[in-house]
Amino acid sequence: MSYVVLIADYHASRLKGLSTVLHSASPQYSVPVPEILSPLLEKLLSGSFSFTHVASATSSAAKSLLPRVAARLDVPAVSDIISLKHDAANNSTVFTRPIYAGNAIATVRAPSTIPIKFFTVRSTSFAAASIQHDLEAETQVVDPVDVPDSPTKHLKTTIAKSDRPDLGVASRVVSGGRALKNAETFAATLYPLADVLGAAVGASRAAVDAGYADNSLQVGQTGKVVAPELYMALGISGAIQHLAGMKDSKLIAAVNKVNTVPRFFQPRFIHVHPSNVDFIRIPMPPSFKLLMLAS
Repeated sequence: MSYVVLIADYHASRLKGLSTVLHSASPQYSVPVPEILSPLLEKLLSGSFSFTHVASATSSAAKSLLPRVAARLDVPAVSDIISLKHDAANNSTVFTRPIYAGNAIATVRAPSTIPIKFFTVRSTSFAAASIQHDLEAETQVVDPVDVPDSPTKHLKTTIAKSDRPDLGVASRVVSGGRALKNAETFAATLYPLADVLGAAVGASRAAVDAGYADNSLQVGQTGKVVAPELYMALGISGAIQHLAGMKDSKLIAAVNKVNTVPRFFQPRFIHVHPSNVDFIRIPMPPSFKLLMLAS
């Protein structure tokens, strides 16, 4: 790969392995509207730079932006990859990505006939890049591309604020499902436990649809994908759509009346019936010392 392009903050210039940061500033870029950002990327990819790959973390913004630019350049895009192998000799790349809610893995080959490979990455499948404090990548300024008549206008941004860890990167996650009955029970059960554990709070789609929690907390195929050291599921049935978002968790502890989690989870899965015990002691990884209270 010839370059790495990042649209990020100042600290991106210190990521290990990065050679160049391209920076473009404009009031239009204050919010990531795909219709406004895509002409800038088209200009970069059609210019003098010899890019071979365009990558981004899987996010709502990337899902809107990258396929749009790829279509404009008449090349395909591969989404949510969990591994890749690049053959520099013939400029071909092989990706793997989950399909059917994670129940199968597809292998996708982008041959040399595709000049630029577009792909998004499932961030939980890769280690974070390290920071090199003594070195800094070169920064090149790129002139913005004015978009006077964008068909889409940004109206407002609403951010759910919380003192708890971010759900996407938290090492411990406590999630609740429809069995918690209402928003009040959801909050009274999960939030105190999450505060004690220093955990992020998640929710199943059923709980979000029922109004128990904000949709920013949804874990699953249509929500966020997490891979914490500990994932606690309270009142969640184990539907495949939810499992697609948390099956890579190191340890899964479910408090539920029925054990509905698939068999392949058993080596790292603990199931507890809430009527049988008051205290649950769970064997944790060495970094954890936890006594969990279940009501």
